[in-house]
Amino acid sequence: MHRSGLTELEVLLAVAHRQSFRAAARELGMSATAISNAVAGLEARLNVRLFNRTTRSVALTEAGRRYVERVAPALAEIQRASEEIATQPEMPTGTLRINAPRESVALLFGLFDTFLKRYPDMRLDITTESRLIDIVAEGYDAGIRLAESLPQDMIAVTLTPDVRMRIVGAPEYFARRGIPHSPEDLLHHQSIGMRMSHGGLYHWELERQQHKLTVNVPPRITLSEMGAIHCAVLAGLGLAYISDWFIKEDLACGKLVSVMDEWCPSFAGLRLYYPGRRHVPPGLKAFISLVHELRDHPDPAGKI
Repeated sequence: MHRSGLTELEVLLAVAHRQSFRAAARELGMSATAISNAVAGLEARLNVRLFNRTTRSVALTEAGRRYVERVAPALAEIQRASEEIATQPEMPTGTLRINAPRESVALLFGLFDTFLKRYPDMRLDITTESRLIDIVAEGYDAGIRLAESLPQDMIAVTLTPDVRMRIVGAPEYFARRGIPHSPEDLLHHQSIGMRMSHGGLYHWELERQQHKLTVNVPPRITLSEMGAIHCAVLAGLGLAYISDWFIKEDLACGKLVSVMDEWCPSFAGLRLYYPGRRHVPPGLKAFISLVHELRDHPDPAGKI
């Protein structure tokens, strides 16, 4: 079986060793015609006869003998190198480039830390931005986005469990404005609006008993960063519609109060995604393997 990719040279050595086109064909799993054509092609390129052929025998010419003496050690080394690289496990080195939403990175520091400790020769280069980009065109190995935002032609790996949305406000805000109990009540409150990367405002998507409703709560202040929205709701500037990734501790200690939970749906969480190409870079392959390993042991705070 020819293994190195240098078929003509492998044919040359097989014919020289077997002194027969047919025997060389059996050794390499090729037809006798293919063997003959390979030898003829090599002789034509070298412009020299390598074999003397008769109906009963095949023997190297003097030029062929000298050529085989030079080529055989080199081809053997190439074959050894090919076999070693095929059987040796790939130890990841270099840089893994990932594009991710700004608000997601803090949730994944545990994963990043474990990855870097396990693979000391790897580096992470993470760009955080809100816009959804073409990760292939912009030179990234992978991206991280909510499941609902993934490009359809990508392979996805689950990073986090489903996330629950919450309508929250500070206790002092509710002391001033009262507590809403229905979507209609929200229209009499002020909200902290979120400016999306495409320029539009995010409308609250509520759901109760399969009844879906989009509500535009009047914003008194509009922000484009989740961290800023978090700070604003803590300061009592209005209601916020925010995932419980960011507010679990605030709810537990009473800094924020959640209302209308029956209207707040869950949705699929973060996904790592990458192109469905045949050869995944070793660093990305190791990262994906670690994600699968840790997914069965989630962090109590919801971070992996």
